Amino acid sequence: MFENLQERLERSFKILRGEGKITEINVSETLKDIRRALLDADVSYKVAKEFCDRVKQQALGQNVLTAVKPQQMMVKIVHDELAAFMGGTSTDINVKGTPGIVLMAGLNGSGKTTFSAKLANYLAHKRGMRVLLAACDTFRPAAVEQLKVLGEGIGVPVYSEDGVQDPIGIAQRAVAKAKAEGFGVVIVDTAGRLAVDQELMDEISALHQALRPTESLFVVDAMTGQDAVETAKVFNERLDFDGVVLTKMDGDTRGGAALSIKYVTGKPLKFISSGEKMETMDIFHPDRIADRILGMGDVVSLVERAQEQFDEKQARETRKKLARDKFGLMDFYNQIQQVKKMGNIKDLASMIPGVGKALKDVDIDNDKAFKGIEAIILSMTPAERDNPDIINGSRRKRIADGSGTSVAEVNKLLKQFEGTRKMMKSAVTGNMMQRLRGMRR
Repeated sequence: MFENLQERLERSFKILRGEGKITEINVSETLKDIRRALLDADVSYKVAKEFCDRVKQQALGQNVLTAVKPQQMMVKIVHDELAAFMGGTSTDINVKGTPGIVLMAGLNGSGKTTFSAKLANYLAHKRGMRVLLAACDTFRPAAVEQLKVLGEGIGVPVYSEDGVQDPIGIAQRAVAKAKAEGFGVVIVDTAGRLAVDQELMDEISALHQALRPTESLFVVDAMTGQDAVETAKVFNERLDFDGVVLTKMDGDTRGGAALSIKYVTGKPLKFISSGEKMETMDIFHPDRIADRILGMGDVVSLVERAQEQFDEKQARETRKKLARDKFGLMDFYNQIQQVKKMGNIKDLASMIPGVGKALKDVDIDNDKAFKGIEAIILSMTPAERDNPDIINGSRRKRIADGSGTSVAEVNKLLKQFEGTRKMMKSAVTGNMMQRLRGMRR
């Protein structure tokens, strides 16, 4: 996401390269290019103009220190204004109540049902809450079944009523069940339509009035750009929702909706989502997104994702195995599974300063990237995985045939594994020696 905007803004800042100081002339020239970059990112003209006016006011009001180059100062000002336009700080979801009720609203195709399950997964497994999903989309064929499948996959129960076409009644009975059985939160998935229409507005308004939710979220497809912003504006006028969720961010390289929604609706962007996997959603942090737009990466979010997937017990076992030279290929396989759970590799790489840009034109598919490695490891016997040193020429040929790869690919994996094992062992041994030296002191 934001690839195109990032590239255009970098070109805009080059106008100030080599300049001795910020002046009205070079600032105006830079901002003209930034305005074009924002318009190309599908930001409305009104929002782009307001943004550039604020940056200009900040830039010309700065007493630039001699140690700071004009280009660096402009990057900082643009960063701070981007973060401010997107809300300044992250806004938490309000799920307080007995139970808390979260009402999901949006158009068909926005990813509302999938995000309802992602939110349930987040609240259940990261916030430790008892969650009940309520299937109240009685309009779209298979919507109820889709939610049931997703709920089963994350271990969250789904309340539904076969053949009933009364979404308000279903929602109220779901809330009653949640109260009776001690659930902490109910997430109500509602019907969407292909466009904003009176019937949709009447139904969602009636649901809102009947349930009095603690949190109403509007889910919108980021790829629809300014249409997403306008739809959010219309819904907000009728529903007065609490926050916005932008889905399909992996398909949006422009980012105009993310930059405009807070300014246009006055409501915070609370979550961003990409892909179908339940883990691929993030709390929206305006300052971190501003970092990513300006090519500074987002190391904090990367570390948080790693910590979420980090299994402390498994990590202790891995350290012990490395110390005893018992780290095998099945352990390596398990490490790969943890990395895959963190999300798309290209998205993860974009969080590391400089790396995302290098991979801009590289097409990386998580499943394909690891498919050959996984197939090779799973084609080995348990003894071979535990002790790769026994894998001779004939074994390599059998493993290659069994995994649908070549002997050269098997050799490459074994070499990579040995290098990884040595590096990890060195790191673990180094940490242990450090701790011992500290104890001696």
